[in-house]
Amino acid sequence: MGSLIEELQRREAAARQEADELRGEIARLNERLARAGERLSRLEITRETVAEILGGVGADQPAARQEVEPAAAAGPAPVGSRVADGSPVGVVTVPPWRPGLAESVLPGSYRDLVEILADAGRPLRAGGIAAAAGLSTEKSKIEGLRSKLKRLVERGWLAEDGPGLFTLARRDAQDASNLPA
Repeated sequence: MGSLIEELQRREAAARQEADELRGEIARLNERLARAGERLSRLEITRETVAEILGGVGADQPAARQEVEPAAAAGPAPVGSRVADGSPVGVVTVPPWRPGLAESVLPGSYRDLVEILADAGRPLRAGGIAAAAGLSTEKSKIEGLRSKLKRLVERGWLAEDGPGLFTLARRDAQDASNLPA
């Protein structure tokens, strides 16, 4: 009878060890899955941003030309840009704001964001702006939108009142600073 109990204990220990090994493997796979999901999200945002910048270059060259023309009209093209051949690579599609520059020089998707904030009359978070624009509120989509909003802040079209709170830039202070003394 003793050998039967010992055999059951040996089998129980082996099953416990196998279960522990499988739990460890599951934990490693969960970590790999989380890293792969994060990488996928970054790649989706990058692809969407590149597609937006290039405006569908390759399949629809005339549309890419339309994307370049407003930026070119805003001022001289940066050195090394290839505006002449219609390639938007190297072209600033969101020009820096300056007095007298209208929102009409912005690409449509950026112009829509500025209009949403103008209509709101108060600071909004990227998720609220996405909802107001009728865009997806998925995390990866909001991150892409947030990068657009940050670009508009960098170029002087918008201001960031607090972390993640976007609003129209205060033009009165900027306009007054550009007046001759």
